Amino acid sequence: MSWEKVKLSNVSTDIQTGPFGSQLHQSDYSETGTPVVMPKDLINGKISEESIARVPSSHVERLKKHKIKTGDILYSRRGDVGRCAFATVHEENWLCGTGCLRVTVDELKANPKFVFYQLQKAETIGWVVNHAVGATMLNLNTSILSDVPLELPDLKTQHRIVDMLSAYDDLIENNQKQIKLLEEAAQRLYKEWFVDLRFPGHEESKIVDGVPEGWKKVQLGEVFTTVLGGTPSRNKIDYWGGNIPWINSGAVNNLRIVKESEFITELGLSNSSTKIMPVHTTVLAITGATLGQVSYTEIEVCANQSVVGVYDSKDIYNEFIYLTISNKIKEIISEAMGGAQQHINKDVVNRFEVVMPDNDINKKLKNQIKPLFKKIINLCCDIENLKEARDRLLPKLMNGEIEV
Repeated sequence: MSWEKVKLSNVSTDIQTGPFGSQLHQSDYSETGTPVVMPKDLINGKISEESIARVPSSHVERLKKHKIKTGDILYSRRGDVGRCAFATVHEENWLCGTGCLRVTVDELKANPKFVFYQLQKAETIGWVVNHAVGATMLNLNTSILSDVPLELPDLKTQHRIVDMLSAYDDLIENNQKQIKLLEEAAQRLYKEWFVDLRFPGHEESKIVDGVPEGWKKVQLGEVFTTVLGGTPSRNKIDYWGGNIPWINSGAVNNLRIVKESEFITELGLSNSSTKIMPVHTTVLAITGATLGQVSYTEIEVCANQSVVGVYDSKDIYNEFIYLTISNKIKEIISEAMGGAQQHINKDVVNRFEVVMPDNDINKKLKNQIKPLFKKIINLCCDIENLKEARDRLLPKLMNGEIEV
């Protein structure tokens, strides 16, 4: 089977950046209206609506050239430049936001989903990263994206390959929906007990200094361990490829950390500021496109400098920490500093005040939450297995190694 070598621009009708900051100001956003997709919303190949920004309809018409069409592919323009997402009919007529690049595929030349799968190949992501510009932060532009190399079979073969790979995506999506329901159940329980204060025995509990008797107001850094990550020098090859799991801030987009981004060596660990965080650490992204994302580790892992970890070394309050930070994350990042690259620091996390329950209530919380978390972990592991199976199949299909 003969596959044609082309550039992304050869099969696209349009590759353009989202609106610049002068076209879309912070004051233009509103609670309701048309969603505007930012780099932080590009998660695991999909567009997340969890914390999406919106603009009123009065701005949509003047920004109509940035409207998203079904089948468009959106890229992060800065930072994690290998990150992209595929737009479905659900995102039709949303807006491509500042910080993103949008690719519209010519469906007479290529299947948009097939192009998206090609862009997910490890060697293609590597090409994009290697050709991005910038010393401290990688940047993409339309010229670089236009030159991304692709290999295309005939359209009929593209459609068949998409059907095969989409079957894995459908299973992954079903698992993600179940995870979302379980996470919502855990968050509802937290809200009932710790926001509405309808915890077991609340009827008999006295309120002392504004909190239930036996509870106390504490700063996170006073009672729990907080660590800031770091990145071993990329120029030292003996710092990388060891057996110590390490994640970048993009991994915090996942609800649970069950897999590393890369591995570092003992030498890399000892010669950088990164630190090993135990299982059941709450990790939050503190800068850039992922600012405000929260996850929970199910493996022992290190992280980069855009991640802060918070944990109880005795593993007594770790579920409480995760649920609290997830619930309060908007308050935590309200202290974000910076212009184009907003960020908080470890001190902000350390100083954040929470109301900590007594041991009895925390124990009851733990007993209720652990079964939900266990189901989430199992589903997350199933997703990773499906992704690995799909990703093993992907290059074989994409290289024509397997006939379809």
